[in-house]
Amino acid sequence: MDMSRASTCTYPLREHDLDYALSVVAEAGFKKVDLWGRAPHFSANLEEVKPKDVEKTAEKYGVKIANLGTYCGREFLDRDRLIRSKAMADLTRTVDLAVRFGARSIRVLPGVGDSPEVAEALIGPFSRAAVYAAQKGIYMGMENHAGSIAGNPELATMLSAGVGSRYFGVLYEPCNLLNGKVDYKQAFEAFKDHIVHVHLKDGKWEGDKFQRCHPGEGDVDWRWVIDALDSIGYEGDFALEYE
Repeated sequence: MDMSRASTCTYPLREHDLDYALSVVAEAGFKKVDLWGRAPHFSANLEEVKPKDVEKTAEKYGVKIANLGTYCGREFLDRDRLIRSKAMADLTRTVDLAVRFGARSIRVLPGVGDSPEVAEALIGPFSRAAVYAAQKGIYMGMENHAGSIAGNPELATMLSAGVGSRYFGVLYEPCNLLNGKVDYKQAFEAFKDHIVHVHLKDGKWEGDKFQRCHPGEGDVDWRWVIDALDSIGYEGDFALEYE
């Protein structure tokens, strides 16, 4: 594995300010970061977190922003037209900031719910968003969370194929799938043509409780995951995440 493609998520440090979070990241030896997409680390609201402050802090610690872990797309199907419009504006602004920061990708959320009807309804707005993202060269990945379209391999594939853009697809997260009692290897086969970003952590089921743990101590076969991604020519980063 090319270690220049390794990054780490600031999500576990979300209760701390960005300066502290990036100091920890840098001290751990990482040169790339998957930036949590809410204040105090980042915000599409420029008054909450100023982009210049993000840039200065990243430069201070010698850390490159590889991905923005944002929540864009959650309100794409809201009943209120103004909320839907704001959601699209927030996404395009986030794409612009990803370009400014030199990031490769952003995380998006596929609306609310996990039905085929929701997946079909999201094809339109995400197709429009993908046109803009493609123009800017920014990938958009929906993370495999249980209870969402992205946590259902069939629906995630349906939405990704419907959008039909290489700049939109799945943020592959084997541990999240395992937590949702979804076979992450079968899921990979279902949506492997649509993977745009990757998070890696580990965990295991102990009775009726899912326990997150250090890499190698859980049930995620990291070697299989990396080999599988290599087999499809995945060129993005591998963001390590500790929870």
